[in-house]
Amino acid sequence: MFNRKNFREELKIRLSSFLARTLIKVLGRTCRIRVTGFEHVRELVESRKGFIMAVWHGRTMLPVYYCRGMGIWAITSLSRDGEIQTRIVTGLGYKTIRGSTGRGAVRVALAGVKKLEEGGILAITPDGPKGPANQVQEGIAFLAQRANCAIVPIGVGMRPRKLMPTWDSYALPLPFAKIHIVFGNPLHLTDETLVEQSAQNIIKDALDRVQWQAQNEVREGC
Repeated sequence: MFNRKNFREELKIRLSSFLARTLIKVLGRTCRIRVTGFEHVRELVESRKGFIMAVWHGRTMLPVYYCRGMGIWAITSLSRDGEIQTRIVTGLGYKTIRGSTGRGAVRVALAGVKKLEEGGILAITPDGPKGPANQVQEGIAFLAQRANCAIVPIGVGMRPRKLMPTWDSYALPLPFAKIHIVFGNPLHLTDETLVEQSAQNIIKDALDRVQWQAQNEVREGC
């Protein structure tokens, strides 16, 4: 039986995901993107060992575009917004694990560990899905330690750009913006590295460092 409400909701989701994916492609193609440190990613891929790519939630657009088609796994929520995100990233060549910190959290964590142990690449926003912004949650450290894998911190600078009025101050580059993406040195959360700092502080320091480097390169905010 035809359900008008469900039809409208599906139409909205399809339209939203199509427009967002189109925006990512247009901005990605028109911006002047410079990349530093991608050799770290290549080396890890060639080693056939799974690893995590981490970026702050408010800086995801350009890394999502640059790493399209690599078959990276992304975690998306079970909500309506999560459905839109799933359709956006799958249209760019990503694979998804559905769940969140609330609903299906254990299943998602175990699925993420399994993909990493199988040699997959897992994209994580350590401060997602709802913040606080630029503060590392426990999930990424658990995944890295459980799977015994590296974390590649990513920073993104852009000028000119617009910061959206969202909890993460989501950054949108303007057309033809100057972009610098920094892929930092891989982190390994070993017993030795955890002597003086917690795993979450180590990850935050690394992310803040590459983010500062990326913004400094393009003089973002100047």
